[in-house]
Amino acid sequence: QVQLVESGGGLVQAGGSLRLSCAASGRAFSRRAMGWFRQAPGKERGLVAAISWSGDFTYYVDSVKGRFTISRDNTKNTVYLQMNSLKPEDTAVYYCAADLVLDHFFTTTRGPDYWGQGTQVTVSS
Repeated sequence: QVQLVESGGGLVQAGGSLRLSCAASGRAFSRRAMGWFRQAPGKERGLVAAISWSGDFTYYVDSVKGRFTISRDNTKNTVYLQMNSLKPEDTAVYYCAADLVLDHFFTTTRGPDYWGQGTQVTVSS
């Protein structure tokens, strides 16, 4: 089993920055791909960013490219999402996820095996 705990959400003005953290406990963190999803009110949850177990591969949805950066520290069992130049449309609950198979982050029918409880990010205009 893997437990994921997000932190770092909050209220920020447009143009500001936040850094989300996801601390993992359990087995084989360093072998798991990690990612961040978000869900805004009335919308489906969608993938924001993903990172391979080694960190060599990263993915970003087009709307956050150049503004968000995903990274991981396998010595601390933690994955991060640095969010800069935040916009009101970034407002959502952000969820951390983990899976041994990176491809599962991109398949809506399968999805990652493990999820955090979510952290609220609110960007005011």
